[in-house]
Amino acid sequence: MTSSPTLPRLLVLMGSGETAPTMTGHHRDIFERIGGSHVDGTPVPAVMLDTPFGFQENAPILSEKTTEYFRESTFREVAVAGVGRTDGDPVALEAGMSKIRSAQWVFAGPGSPTFALSQWQDTPIPDLLRAKLRTGGAVVFSSAAALTIGVSTVPVYEIYKVGIDPFWLEGLNLLAELDVNAAVIPHYNNNEGGNHDTRFCYLGERRLAMLEPSLPADAFVLGVDEHTGVIMDLDADTAEIIGRGVLTLRRDGQSVEIQNGEKIPLDVIRSGGDRSAGAVSATPVETPAAEKSEPAPAGGDSLESVLASAEASFETAMTDGNADGAVAAMLALDTGIVEWSRDTLQSDQLTRARASLRSMISRLGEAAKGGLRDEREVLGPVVEAALTARRVAREEKAWAVSDALRDGLDAAGIEVRDTADGVEWLVR
Repeated sequence: MTSSPTLPRLLVLMGSGETAPTMTGHHRDIFERIGGSHVDGTPVPAVMLDTPFGFQENAPILSEKTTEYFRESTFREVAVAGVGRTDGDPVALEAGMSKIRSAQWVFAGPGSPTFALSQWQDTPIPDLLRAKLRTGGAVVFSSAAALTIGVSTVPVYEIYKVGIDPFWLEGLNLLAELDVNAAVIPHYNNNEGGNHDTRFCYLGERRLAMLEPSLPADAFVLGVDEHTGVIMDLDADTAEIIGRGVLTLRRDGQSVEIQNGEKIPLDVIRSGGDRSAGAVSATPVETPAAEKSEPAPAGGDSLESVLASAEASFETAMTDGNADGAVAAMLALDTGIVEWSRDTLQSDQLTRARASLRSMISRLGEAAKGGLRDEREVLGPVVEAALTARRVAREEKAWAVSDALRDGLDAAGIEVRDTADGVEWLVR
């Protein structure tokens, strides 16, 4: 099956969060724009390029988690191209090419841009992606994959982790299909460094300033914030900023920001921040010093904010002796952990969230031993019914039944005491 020429031509770039709850609705919207099949056994027109993380030992697990995300969150079945490496089995490579050719939606995400470029070189993959943008379909690239889209690519691992002096790699330059001459930098507003500058995909201002002068002539930097994206529609000649951050056009150290929710002519992006080009929705900004970079405000758009909310609710419930409230907070945190578990950027937060959930369970268990204020309201009707049945059994001298009821309550953590004033019970 080949892409229909009537399909819209979309190039979507995401700064991060491609498998996080923050981008789920946007993925659904993109799928709706191009059509495609649901999980109903019909042919699948969507494929994921697994190349960016193809060098990793856990590549099959990452593929499974990503396709699971799209299946459960967008109700779309996404095939894995099986091109984690293109220098291996030629039969497998050709099978992957076939999947890419037939797909109406092509996705790639985290990993190493350097590895992806090296593997895609001398293969049909770049031309197949260009074909989508010429004949119809959606190319959705995020994080490491987004780095490869422009005229030049930041080799982020080599610079940030290995310590090699900053340099550019030649990119796929798919942006040339839109007449955009730019280098894409995702994770643009990253602030993980804390005491050092990790903006601009871990480059920081100093290293990005070193790199800018060596960009090809008239090229600029297209920065995409984390949990942010831009949908570029080649037919409508528009760009729509989605997610929670901004799109930045930076040239020679001068930046213009385009806010999320804005829909602008592609000419605004082509201008690279030239306000005379009619960028009425763009805001010129000064590049702040690293120490001025502030974290995004807490909300419901990160696992960290879900954790903070759940912990606050749990503390309130425990103070009030509200068992139901404590359990509700734990369930909310558990849901958040599940929803964010496929976002590879959340690994540290997942560790903290799991530790917090285990702590909540432990504290609730300890509190139950001492008795939460409403435990008798919750357990009372069930226990009293069992005790009534036990009393009737004893009156009828059905000792085996009486003992079985008492043993069952004991196994459930309910201690029954026969006193001169009647039967008492408590939670151990």
